[in-house]
Amino acid sequence: MSTPLDVAALRAREYPWMANDPAIYFNAASVGPLPQRTVDVTAEWTTMRSRPHQLPFPLMQEAAATARSQFAALVGADADEIALMPNTTYGLNLAARALPLRPGAILTFDGEFPSCVYPFQALGSRGITLDLIPKRDGIPDEDALLEAIGNRSDVVAVVVSWVQFANGFVADLARIGNACRARGVFFIVDGIQGCGVRPIDLHALPVDIFASGAQKWQLSPWGTGFVYVRRELVTSLEPHDVGWACMKASVDYTRLTDYEFDFFDDARRFEVVTLAYQDFAAANASTSLLLELGVANIAKHLERLGDRVVQWASGRKDVSLITPADPARRAGVLSFAPQRLDAMATVLKNAHVTHVVREGAIRLSPHSYNTLEEMDRVLALLDG
Repeated sequence: MSTPLDVAALRAREYPWMANDPAIYFNAASVGPLPQRTVDVTAEWTTMRSRPHQLPFPLMQEAAATARSQFAALVGADADEIALMPNTTYGLNLAARALPLRPGAILTFDGEFPSCVYPFQALGSRGITLDLIPKRDGIPDEDALLEAIGNRSDVVAVVVSWVQFANGFVADLARIGNACRARGVFFIVDGIQGCGVRPIDLHALPVDIFASGAQKWQLSPWGTGFVYVRRELVTSLEPHDVGWACMKASVDYTRLTDYEFDFFDDARRFEVVTLAYQDFAAANASTSLLLELGVANIAKHLERLGDRVVQWASGRKDVSLITPADPARRAGVLSFAPQRLDAMATVLKNAHVTHVVREGAIRLSPHSYNTLEEMDRVLALLDG
């Protein structure tokens, strides 16, 4: 059961600049603005970092441990299944390189963000190809994907975005994952466009690897993110990249040159290098906000904002709704294609409405801090 967000209180507490700034920020799918609590933590850690003797190592370790724990809480996982990563792409490369993939085909949707494509196209020398499932009516064709999984014996893995970056289509992870599990196929998910604003319980889903950067909907600094590795896989995967930080001996600085080649038994075995402790400390502040607000409550708020766009686009003959109208199939990404794309984008730009154009459509991506009144103002502006 969701509870309506007190957006006014949230803005006053975490985004005071929005009271006086003429901008309407509808671009969380690109960069999530840092809440005030995160700005404060960043300043505190910057002061400590400028005087490193004031920054004890246990505090750094605590920041990393808290990040693993909070990211796990955000996606319905356990902390020992979470490895801290600088971005989504690094987690997807882990999937491409560490999973025991036999020669065959990996399937993905045509139109996926390139991070779901290039790491897997790079596996050609291992006899692995990446096959694109064509879109239907401009959105991913799940039926065709499931048919390919069920009928082709050469499929070794499937990689999809939970939420598509350009059109906002939400994949049915349970449906796809169950089909993969039935055929012994690995299931890899790029979660960045849904993580933090749409509820998910990875323990209840047949997902093997789930990667997300935290700089978008998770409202965190660049260079922060995580990868979830299903517990049953953690110790069976041989890390492709190996460094000092993924070894058990890294916790004891007094014997680093004993060179004990012994990986951690949890997902830390995939954390290769020194972490960006300051940035993860800041990310912890942002994640705490999302957990306090409640992801289900955020999702319901975004549904209401999205309903406004669906109703508006459906009432105009010169605008095509790209994002699915069904709330079950959309998250925070709201895309529509006007006949006069450049003109409408210019109207938004001149009115200080932060947005982007992706794949021939205008993309609005509001968050918990945006109001229904803001959305109505923007749509009235476009009507004018």
